Amino acid sequence: MPPEQLSLFADLDEEGSSTPKVFLGCPEWANTDWRGSLFPQRASSAELLGHYASVFNTVEGNTTFYALPRPELVQRWHEETPEGFRFCLKFPKRISHELRLRHVEEEQALFFRTFAPLEERLGPLFLQLSAAFGPDALGVLERFLRGLPGGFRYAVEVRHPEFFRQGEAEQRLEEVLHKHQVARAVFDTTELFASEATDAVTQEAQRKKPGVPFRDSVTTDFALVRFVGHLEDARNHEALERWAQRVACWLSEGLTPWCFIHTPGDFTAPALARTFHQDLRRHLPTLPELPAFPGEQEPRQMDLF
Repeated sequence: MPPEQLSLFADLDEEGSSTPKVFLGCPEWANTDWRGSLFPQRASSAELLGHYASVFNTVEGNTTFYALPRPELVQRWHEETPEGFRFCLKFPKRISHELRLRHVEEEQALFFRTFAPLEERLGPLFLQLSAAFGPDALGVLERFLRGLPGGFRYAVEVRHPEFFRQGEAEQRLEEVLHKHQVARAVFDTTELFASEATDAVTQEAQRKKPGVPFRDSVTTDFALVRFVGHLEDARNHEALERWAQRVACWLSEGLTPWCFIHTPGDFTAPALARTFHQDLRRHLPTLPELPAFPGEQEPRQMDLF
């Protein structure tokens, strides 16, 4: 059974007034570098998802970009998470990058069949397109979106430069997404590229992640944000405060924000997500506190004496 979780969101509080509905998480849940902070020091690999889900209420499923899990593993994910938890799974690269959304019926059917056991645990399903997928392929994207099953939420991340020039291509992209009620995923790498990287981890992050201009367009009734912070926590404070203000504004407009906090290597992603949540609570006092990290609750060696 999953551990108890203090939800970050609720439809109604005890007195009947609505409270903010916010989804907050990290790019993954099984990072063993989080032992001793988010996770207890001796937590087994099988326990990591349960500990993660006791704090956060959503997670990016980046591993599904590379390979689909076994059915029994998907069933275990369902059993190890509470009712309010949501998986935002990424479409496989076979669909997005190799076949470029063409003739993907079999792969698409396998994707949905694989994750059918998660049922209500599914958040927005996430399509990441390559930098080579440009304006000329918008018709292909629209046919793909038209063929997706109903009853799910979807988000699309683009990386081609033409989609960031505030011209006809960007306008057409957002028209397509709005027409099909699909979110334009916001990938904010501003802080990642704000200074020259001097460490190998940040250099690798800058190599892999797109240095595209920032966009916060909203094309449907929810917004999906992927914020990539700097390894030095102090450098992220102004950016996180700006995001807290923006998320609070979205909530006032009736939108549902999905926020995923990254850092180079994701070593400090949970701690940065907690900082963001604290910033957000200053704008939304009714937002419940984030539950304590399990790894910070266990007794330290010196505490035993």
